[in-house]
Amino acid sequence: MTKQAGCELCELSAPSAWRGDKFSVIVVDDANYPGFCRVIWHDHVREMSDLSRDDRLLVNDAVFLVEEAVRDVMQPLKVNVASLGNVVPHLHWHIIPRYADDAHFPAPVWAQAVRETPSTILAARRALAGQLGAAIARRFN
Repeated sequence: MTKQAGCELCELSAPSAWRGDKFSVIVVDDANYPGFCRVIWHDHVREMSDLSRDDRLLVNDAVFLVEEAVRDVMQPLKVNVASLGNVVPHLHWHIIPRYADDAHFPAPVWAQAVRETPSTILAARRALAGQLGAAIARRFN
């Protein structure tokens, strides 16, 4: 695998919900966004266009399998899918369940918060997120 020293995604040690030869899927430990997932390409590449056609199709399918798992388990109003990489220029996709009462809705989760989600609602979503790793693994295995 091609790695770059100092790249936090090349050196990622977070547990994976699923790990394959070319990419991993993690459920991010985000207190405000339970169910937030990432699909992370193992090799250090910056853009989708750096991949072969087959690898682009592979990672694209992976993103949508994770989205399906997030929808099934978390029951969000909307799912945001993004590949930014401006801060960490290593190919990865964010899959984020969104709700009308989340702190940033309807803006992106990286925007200024406009409200505070009630702690009871976040606790219920965290409980659901505990099932997400298994739901993701079932889709890939």
